[in-house]
Order: sequence, then structure tokens, then C-alpha cells
Amino acid sequence: MPKDFNRADGCASPRSAGKHGSTLFVELITTAALALSTAVAVTAVSIGMARADVLGSVAKGDSAPLAIAIFIGLLFTGMGGLTALMARNR
Repeated sequence: MPKDFNRADGCASPRSAGKHGSTLFVELITTAALALSTAVAVTAVSIGMARADVLGSVAKGDSAPLAIAIFIGLLFTGMGGLTALMARNR
């Protein structure tokens, strides 16, 4: 927080106000870029799931891709839970 004031009621000098304005602008741009990146990632994953057609192959009788996907998902879930338990004990 700046220590130089131009009035007795605590208003900051114009020099320090410019720093906060530019910081807010950078944070706004960063937030917008993160939102756009998230939207692109969700779109890519959705297209990948549609092209993989895992649920369609399960309906046809070939359940191996679904079983592998469920196994990997459970493996990641277990690893995450184990990591959370180990981090909590420290």
C-alpha cells in the first residue's frame, strides 16, 4: 500500500492509482484467456468422446473399451484419494 497521500482523508496519489488499474487490466485479460482455454479444452474432449464412440461399441456387445476406461478412472480416483490421505497426515 502506498505511503504517500495527497489529501488527509487517505486518497492515494494518481501515480499509485495507475499501477492498480494496469494490474486489474492484466488480471481481466488473464481471466478471459483462462475461460477461453477451458472452453476449447471442453470442446476438444467432447469431440474426442463423440468420435471414440465408446457407448456405441458397448451397445454392440464389445465392452472392452468401456471396461478399460472405467479401470483407468478408478485407478486415478484411488491415486488421488491416497495422495489426499498422505498429505493430510503430514
